[in-house]
This record gives sequence, structure tokens and C-alpha cells, in this order.
Amino acid sequence: MIRVLLADDQSLVRAGFKALLDAQPDIEVAGEAADGDEAVRLVRQLRPDVVLMDIRMPVLDGLEATRRVTGDAALDGVKVVMLTTFELDEYVFEAIRSGASGFLVKDTEPEELLRAVRAVVAGDALLSPGVTRRLIGEFAARSKEPAAAETLSELTEREREVMALVGIGLSNEEIARRLVVSPLTAKTHVSRTMVKLGARDRAQLVVLAYESGLVRPGWLG
Repeated sequence: MIRVLLADDQSLVRAGFKALLDAQPDIEVAGEAADGDEAVRLVRQLRPDVVLMDIRMPVLDGLEATRRVTGDAALDGVKVVMLTTFELDEYVFEAIRSGASGFLVKDTEPEELLRAVRAVVAGDALLSPGVTRRLIGEFAARSKEPAAAETLSELTEREREVMALVGIGLSNEEIARRLVVSPLTAKTHVSRTMVKLGARDRAQLVVLAYESGLVRPGWLG
């Protein structure tokens, strides 16, 4: 059973998401929070698998709440998905850099919401939609952080190649087909790359791929 925490200051939004999620045989809503501070407290108490976190909330916004959740080693297994009204929202990029596994616009189709919840639990990090890659690419290009190119020196040539393919949103199966290896081998390369770079998940690996210059906006491999 996938346990989800809903964090949104709009009760109507929470009610709609709860009705949809609770109707699924493999998903249950473990709790609800109306602000970021309550969200962090409930995450620590309930240890959900996924948090659907609104970016703009009172008391503590979703960005800072995400940092507190993803920065807590005891909550390493909790995945955060940001909820936003706008696709190209600069705070979404900051949230992904801080450890969020992806984002959804609030008016997303029900099927997409369910797919997203299951995807992050499976480790897919919501990187398939082109808009996510465009957002990451756009804001990574504007980032004032120092380039991370030197961090790639620890990677093998194959790991760099795999990281670039993750950067353009390919799944393990698609990477395997591109490199003519087994999906298990592709998964192993991705996992080793994440460990070497200290990336929490695939979303952070994508950010590093852009910030290091390994992948550039519009690049399709």
C-alpha cells in the first residue's frame, strides 16, 4: 500500500485528491496538512511514501518544508512531489534542487496524478514529461551556482553517458535499448552514478546533468 500525505492550504484541493487517491486499491491518504510546518511534523510522525506538497502555503512554504524533509536523513525514503498552479514556476526548480522528486500542476488529469504517485515510489522521479525537462533546463541555465563539472571526474565514461540519458528523461528501459544493455545493467549504472554524486534520486541527477553542462536545454542525445 502506497501511503500519501497531502499538504495544501486549500481544503477543496485536498478533498479532491483524497477522494481520488483513496479510491485506488494500492493507495491510501495517511494524513493532511494545511501548511508547511504541519506537513513537516506529519511527515516525521507518519513516514508516508509520498508527499504531495503545495509550493505556496502559510506559516512555512512548500519549498522550505521540502528542504526540511529531504534534508532529514531519517526521512530518506519519503518522496516529495511539488504541486503548482503554473508549469514554468521557478520555485519548482529550486524544490527539485532541494530534493523533490518532481512536480505536478494542480489541474493535472486524474490518471496523471495516479501515475505520478506510483512513479515516484518506483523511483522514476516524474522525469518523462517534456515540460519537466524544459523547466529544469531553463532554470538550470540561469543558475548562479558554480558549475559542477568537476564532480563528474569521479564517473566512468559509461556513467557519464548514462547520466546524460537520464538528463533527457529516458527511463532505465529506454537507456538499456539506447546502449544495447540489459535494463538491470542500466539501473546499476544509474544507481552507481547517483551514489558517486550524492544525488537523492533521478530528479537531482537531471539537475546535476544540466548544471555541469553535460546536458544542455534542447539536447536530445
